[in-house]
Amino acid sequence: MIDYKKEILRLKKELDVTIVAHFYQKDEVFEMGDIVGDSLELAKKAMVTTTANIIFCGVGFMGESVKILAPQKRVFMPKVACCAMAKMIDVEFFDKNLQILNEAGISNDDILPITYINSSAAVKAAVGKMGGYVCTSSNAFKIIQKGLESGKKIFFVPDRCLGQNFANQIGLKSAVIGIDSIEDVKSSDIICYNGFCSVHQLFTPEDIDFYKQKYPDIIVAVHPECDVAVVNKADFIGSTSQLIQYITKELDIEQKVVVGTEYNMVQRLRDKNTYVLSSTKPECPTMNETTLEDLYNTLKSIENGTYENEIIVSDDVTKYAKMALERMFEV
Repeated sequence: MIDYKKEILRLKKELDVTIVAHFYQKDEVFEMGDIVGDSLELAKKAMVTTTANIIFCGVGFMGESVKILAPQKRVFMPKVACCAMAKMIDVEFFDKNLQILNEAGISNDDILPITYINSSAAVKAAVGKMGGYVCTSSNAFKIIQKGLESGKKIFFVPDRCLGQNFANQIGLKSAVIGIDSIEDVKSSDIICYNGFCSVHQLFTPEDIDFYKQKYPDIIVAVHPECDVAVVNKADFIGSTSQLIQYITKELDIEQKVVVGTEYNMVQRLRDKNTYVLSSTKPECPTMNETTLEDLYNTLKSIENGTYENEIIVSDDVTKYAKMALERMFEV
């Protein structure tokens, strides 16, 4: 029987490799990370590592982002799992939505696309070709504000909740293609693609009401991927890294807090007075596909020279996707 943890630690020492792990990974995988964080932190830190090889424990678009930003490095994923939200949009659907807007009388010249980082490299490239930006949940507010300076309508993909929540925060009108009327879409400042995070859709306003009734002084902290009705009832809204900072650094340990985001991360936040805002375990199925055995097998493939699950992005996609990512970093 292989002791995967022991072997992973051995191979980490012997190979020219850095292991990065997203906050949503299982505890045993997360603990193996040399670098841990949310999607933006990991992309930025991984691209400046000194090792030739990066093993990314997360979902596919994250490995692609690192490869785009650091094409000289070899990037591997123990499990090339696909984020369900990222899977909801591809270039074909992106183009079809643009066609809907064109048919409604909004030309591409009047549209500035912004894609959430939870999207494929190909979608990022399509956005980059149109002069658009990538954003994350931690910087979406700044990116959208910057985009609005163009005087164009923002076409926000793929997460409708993130687009709507930040529109509300700025005080602008938003609409969702396929849900709202064409008239509402035409009159909106931020036009949202109809995608969402299946995990963050588990949280409801009724969940907040339950905890508020049980613990009147409890604080509700949620991710902006949650539904608008949930975000409107919350006391704090923040990205993964912002939630961690707020709950672990800014709240008193005796302050009860209920958190609306992925289960694995919430469980690691602090020892007590922290609850999960759902009666159903909000565990991301694709983030949890990666196992210690997968990580071990990837390390062994580097040792053996077989190089399994390497992330490859074409030069053309890299060129335009990098433009969209670099525009984000400039802001």
